[in-house]
Amino acid sequence: MIAVIKIAGQQYKVEKDQTLYVPHVEGKAGDKVDLEVLLTDADGKVTIGDDVKAKVKAEIVDHVKGDKIIAYKQKRRKGFRKKLGHRTHYTQILIKDIK
Repeated sequence: MIAVIKIAGQQYKVEKDQTLYVPHVEGKAGDKVDLEVLLTDADGKVTIGDDVKAKVKAEIVDHVKGDKIIAYKQKRRKGFRKKLGHRTHYTQILIKDIK
């Protein structure tokens, strides 16, 4: 069974026992999370929208940071230079069950 879930405005296609990195989700490692389901596909039978009765249960595995992203700003002939950087926070989740 395949499901399309929505987390923080982004959609992910998931299956049982799949691990994926999503934008930061509140909770500690080991906490259980229920996710919003938009679409399911069970052996060719596709269900969309309000007809979806499925629930996706996931477990938070870890909180990690992404790669460093560098932003460099400069104004010509003014001597203005600025180097900024940040690392985005992600949560690693494991899809336990799709019902």
